[in-house]
Amino acid sequence: MSIAEKEIRYLKGVGEARAKALEKLGISTFVDLVNHFPRAYEDRTQFSLIMASPLNEAVCIRAMVASPPTLARVRRGMQLVKLRAVDDSGSVDITFFNQTWIRNQIKQGETYIFYGKLSGNLTHRTMTNPDWEPETREGLKTGRILPKYPLCQGVSNKLFMGYVRNALDALGEEVPDALPEEIRAKYRLAQSRYAYENIHFPADFGALELARRRLIFEELFVLACAMQRIRSARVALDGICLPRPDIAPFYASLRFSPTNAQRRAVEQALDDMASGRPMNRLVQGDVGSGKTMVAAACAWAVCAAGKQAAFMAPTEILAEQHLTTLRGFLEPFGFRVEKLTGSMTAKEKREIKAALAAGEVHLVVGTHALITADVEFKDLALVITDEQHRFGVNQRSALSAKAVRPHVLVMSATPIPRTLALIIYGDLDVSVIDELPPGRQKVDTFAVDETYRQRLYGFIDKLVKEGRQVFVVCPMVEENEEFDPSLKSAVEHAQALKAAFPAFRVECIHGKMKPKEKDAIMSDVVSGKVDILVSTTVIEVGVDVPNAALMIVENAERFGLSQLHQLRGRVGRGAHKSWCILISEANNDEAKARLNAMCHTNDGFKISEEDLRLRGPGDFFGSRQHGLPEMHIADLCGDVKILDTAQTAAKELLLSDPSLSAPAHARLNARVQQLFAANQGTIN
Repeated sequence: MSIAEKEIRYLKGVGEARAKALEKLGISTFVDLVNHFPRAYEDRTQFSLIMASPLNEAVCIRAMVASPPTLARVRRGMQLVKLRAVDDSGSVDITFFNQTWIRNQIKQGETYIFYGKLSGNLTHRTMTNPDWEPETREGLKTGRILPKYPLCQGVSNKLFMGYVRNALDALGEEVPDALPEEIRAKYRLAQSRYAYENIHFPADFGALELARRRLIFEELFVLACAMQRIRSARVALDGICLPRPDIAPFYASLRFSPTNAQRRAVEQALDDMASGRPMNRLVQGDVGSGKTMVAAACAWAVCAAGKQAAFMAPTEILAEQHLTTLRGFLEPFGFRVEKLTGSMTAKEKREIKAALAAGEVHLVVGTHALITADVEFKDLALVITDEQHRFGVNQRSALSAKAVRPHVLVMSATPIPRTLALIIYGDLDVSVIDELPPGRQKVDTFAVDETYRQRLYGFIDKLVKEGRQVFVVCPMVEENEEFDPSLKSAVEHAQALKAAFPAFRVECIHGKMKPKEKDAIMSDVVSGKVDILVSTTVIEVGVDVPNAALMIVENAERFGLSQLHQLRGRVGRGAHKSWCILISEANNDEAKARLNAMCHTNDGFKISEEDLRLRGPGDFFGSRQHGLPEMHIADLCGDVKILDTAQTAAKELLLSDPSLSAPAHARLNARVQQLFAANQGTIN
């Protein structure tokens, strides 16, 4: 066994008890330990004079202890050690809480270095619980850049630093290194040993930057190699070859002219399906950009070739809506479009399943019900999934497994930067619909607080009397779900709105309701019978009500930026001027930044980039739904430039050695295989 793979309990100073504590951080081997990187750094290299130092900022001061440390017992359980230290500029009174041993360690007349925040005023300075060390031992805690680690109970930062030091010394030159020498040299990256030494114990900030760049590049390079290996494996497979149809009759049947972006996405998909290889394409576009028309064109081509298609939506409401839309596109050509959802009766399900197995249904629209074991197709050639990030990879795979390598089209209204899309969606080719159909309204967005409530009610009254409809979204279903009285709940807020607007029909839908109840209310909303709909985020995606002109989001700070953008996309879908009002009492900077971004742009790509920057991909896509392995040091949002370079490097290397079988690439191949093994079932 190599030193890198040794269990952490065998590291000097660790032992069984601490090894168990470290396991909570995902550390079980020497290599795990050195790959647990600092979360931040403290600059303790700069020294300043006591009276010249800024107040309330952490600083290093070099000072002589002028008085013997004294011990004072303030109350039971509270003991103070106090001393005065001086330098050429003045003095500072230093207090240590409950550290009585310091009284015997710090000596009057000797010089020490203290690191902490100075308080006080122009004439008097104080410092509480600073880090300290004798001048003769400078460099352990002060006079250096100090790493700060993510920790667990029972392991202090000082202790962890010692473990990392021991592990690096034990590893010597055997530190992890997946980069082939030719890549390291071409992209002018630091040696692996240098990088690990300086990410943990940087000699200076220049060395730290070199180390970070090397380790970020390596992590993203391994990931890019893995994703491109998956892509290459797919491209090598035989798929269902559909003859390239003349799409003109489909376009001629539409009541509108498709945008150039829609036509481009359709052409790319038709090329894929005619290539003889399985299509795996992501169509991403902003809210209302017309992705469903692209899906319909692909389904039309498949049905025209005598084969079947399946369309999976994340909710029953959306499945119903897509059913109506897709029937409008396909039934004029004689194609049968049906739905299959969990709320249908057993008899209805049996009939649809039998028709699917017999090939009598050309396109089925459904929810997770489509992936149950007893659903069979006669000749499934195309699988379409809506809102890709709502489905785990295994769910997509389960539907695709109902045919031999069917074509796959996934749609997302969560636009993300293309470089990032290529990583997150693994082996999917990406089509971007970057223009909106003519007539789509810009939705004016305003962030307000509770003081605007009465004015807002007046605005609701005016719009409804003009014949418009209003959506109100709340973060909770019922009161006290999170024991926070400031949060609006859909059920209670609907009651308040009914009292405020007795002449209007106010309804409420949420995820705890039975599907049939939700469907009945949504049907009334679509037909215009409901004036104000209060809901949770069940209306976040897809619901199409052209008459809705006002979206109100209560406690808007509780929602992510992309989620707010999706909610805003529920209005402005018709000919009427539309608005989105974000109500929030939040004062923290991140919440303000999110709401400010919403007010200043309607561009989904800009919104998504900001959301990724603020929240990171894990929160952005939901827990593990993005199918990405956990990053140790790379930031998929902030390190996009390095990601781009790493992808280019991976492409170049795999052109010359597709299977990474060359001896020089053995360590890289091992890391790629580790990545697959560690993330089986989640990596796309």
